[in-house]
Amino acid sequence: MDWEPKTELGRLVKEGEITTMHDALESRFPLREPEIVDILLPEMEDVVLDVNMVQRMTDSGRRVRFTVTVAVGNNDGYVGVASVKGQEVGPTIRRAIDRAKINVIEVKRGCGSWECGCGTPHTFPFTVSGKAGSVEVTFKPAPRGVSLAVGDIAKNILSLAGIKDVWGFTRGHTKTTMNYSNAVFNALGATTTMRVSEATVDRLKIHTGISELAPVEEGAGFDFGSDEEPKEARSTPKKPSAKVKPKTEKPAKPKEDKPKAEKKADEKVEDKAEEKVEAKAEAKPVEEAPADEKKDKDGGES
Repeated sequence: MDWEPKTELGRLVKEGEITTMHDALESRFPLREPEIVDILLPEMEDVVLDVNMVQRMTDSGRRVRFTVTVAVGNNDGYVGVASVKGQEVGPTIRRAIDRAKINVIEVKRGCGSWECGCGTPHTFPFTVSGKAGSVEVTFKPAPRGVSLAVGDIAKNILSLAGIKDVWGFTRGHTKTTMNYSNAVFNALGATTTMRVSEATVDRLKIHTGISELAPVEEGAGFDFGSDEEPKEARSTPKKPSAKVKPKTEKPAKPKEDKPKAEKKADEKVEDKAEEKVEAKAEAKPVEEAPADEKKDKDGGES
């Protein structure tokens, strides 16, 4: 990547002294270059939330400008939101994406719902809220399977942050996309400002930023009243499935003309038929010649 850093943080990233986004944010150096995010989080995705056209009438005529709201995230603990104004849509969207990358924050995730005990970072670890303009949003932890019970704008931002299940409540004029998206972003930022004890981190399985926890099988959980490791669920264990042996094709036997039993039956029938024919031949009387023929024979002999 042909890039010349202009800040101290950019120099440290390019020289390889900082290799993760967590270290970059913890370094206390201001994040001023979007190329830093491109290097540390190459899997970042962006979504255009809103493109609003604003017209202003002046003495020289009507002037048109656009307000673009964009969200970026890696679907695993990092998200950023920004709104930028410009005269053309394309360049404004690109500027908004760069601004959103500069505004990237870490998000704390966990399993904070009392209805769930999976131990995976799929929702918020606790209730958070955010406000922008007249819009106020509140997010509460939800068990696995609820999905994102929020509006479309909040759903896009939360999915980019890696949140999979949540209960959402809103107040105010949510049709104003810029305020709605900023309120959601402020609520996500509230997860990092909340002070959490180590015991709570272990109990709720809270992860900041990228999650390195292996997925837990269904039926596994933990006791919310203790700091022990996840235990087996109370539900009845599943019976091990019987191993299915692979079917092996047996070699085809050469087809016989007739079974042995049929051959024997045919031979018996033939023998009986021959015996009947012989019996008939023996029982049949010899036909005597007619009287005329006898006389001729007698006359010839004499």
